[in-house]
Amino acid sequence: MGEMDLVHMWEQMGFVAKAVAFILVFMSMWSFGVSIERYYTFTQAKKQSKLYAPQVAKHLKDRRLKEALAVSQSKPFQYSHLAKVVLAGLQEYQFQLDTGSNLTREDMVDTVRRAIQRATALTANDLKKGIPALATIGATAPFVGLLGTVVGVINAFAGIGSTGSAGLGAVSAGISEALIETALGLVVAIPAVWLYNYFSGALEYFNVEMDNSSSELVDFFIKIKE
Repeated sequence: MGEMDLVHMWEQMGFVAKAVAFILVFMSMWSFGVSIERYYTFTQAKKQSKLYAPQVAKHLKDRRLKEALAVSQSKPFQYSHLAKVVLAGLQEYQFQLDTGSNLTREDMVDTVRRAIQRATALTANDLKKGIPALATIGATAPFVGLLGTVVGVINAFAGIGSTGSAGLGAVSAGISEALIETALGLVVAIPAVWLYNYFSGALEYFNVEMDNSSSELVDFFIKIKE
């Protein structure tokens, strides 16, 4: 390749331009690191919940609360978002029974409902972990790249000033630097935005599942007889 290959352009970059490039590379690595971890977590949550739901439903249908508790606490379902929500409701209900609570049926159900709501909020927050970073990276990476672009253009004008010529040789290094920073910013931002939208959709799906399970569990406790 000629003199204007990537290695040569990197060597021609100034300190600020290289610093911007390092920041963008770090943002890209962070973005993909979060995405890989969330994808694994979401996949496990979906897979485990698909297996968990029929098992716990069968125990609840047969009024076997202790078995339902045991299933919800078991290691094979540790990533299941449904198991975490149902477990909170079952534990609260079992606690009220074990302590001989003198709460009325309505008050006991209300207590269970609040426990489920807290568990749903905490689980949703855990599932969301790291995803806002994708939005931040997707929104800011183009501007970080623009900073590098501005620095490249400044260097191009500096080249004109130092040589007294506006020829291609005087501005090529600065213009190349500017274009590389622009492209790098877009390369980092576009996947981050795509990934953020993908995981946001998955979160909405999980939230709907947890809301449905919460409602069904509350209905179960309303109907159950001592």
